[in-house]
Amino acid sequence: MNAVINGIDTNYLTVGQGEAVLLLHGWGSSLEPYRRLIHLLSKKYFVIALDLPGFGKTGEPPRPFAVDDYVDFVLEFLKLFSISKLSLVGHSFGGRVIIKMVNRELPFAVDKIVLIDSAGIKPQPTRGKSIKQVKYKLGKWFATRKLVMRLFPDMLEKLRVKYGSADYAAASNMMRQCLVRVVNEDLSELLPGIQAPTLLIWGENDTATPLSDARKMEKEIPGAGLVVMKNAGHFSFVEQPDLFERVMASFFEIG
Repeated sequence: MNAVINGIDTNYLTVGQGEAVLLLHGWGSSLEPYRRLIHLLSKKYFVIALDLPGFGKTGEPPRPFAVDDYVDFVLEFLKLFSISKLSLVGHSFGGRVIIKMVNRELPFAVDKIVLIDSAGIKPQPTRGKSIKQVKYKLGKWFATRKLVMRLFPDMLEKLRVKYGSADYAAASNMMRQCLVRVVNEDLSELLPGIQAPTLLIWGENDTATPLSDARKMEKEIPGAGLVVMKNAGHFSFVEQPDLFERVMASFFEIG
């Protein structure tokens, strides 16, 4: 299904009946890899999933979005439905959006939250990363000299691709600007503001959002519980699908 939300052609699906559950995907993804989870939840719930702006079949934002802009977009999207109570499931970037969202005054009650390998905690730079950042800053200074820009107009972009993340290298110019705004925001101070029952599901070998992030979230979010998936990384729901589904079915009381 499609709807135009704030001028953006938005792809989404709904399936099932009952109380509502919203699924938010990770950065660079779409609703498609979550079809199995959507099917599980739809056995008891009315599941809403969408491609966020700039991903899947949804158009890019008209300007660089920060996390708050994505929250605004999701809340506007949810006006399509009559919702008084909603559960939230977010993977990676989707979890980041949820953390920001539930710290606002919302027009609906939040019943349950699941954060899967969630982003939101800004990592402390390692020595290697710090050196990489210094090299990039020096290169950026050189590349932005007027003469260099005139002679080598693509040097700065090549530096960004070389020293940036895989997500940055794969993104369009607009989504690269969004990514910079998103990853530089630390949401740690918002964790105590999450009041709904919260389940954290994490791959023990996650390198994108390490298990230490999960431990911090478990400590800071009141009453949060953590399930660690052995032999799984950032996409724990894909790498350990059977265990993941058992955990989700238990949390959502799906028989």
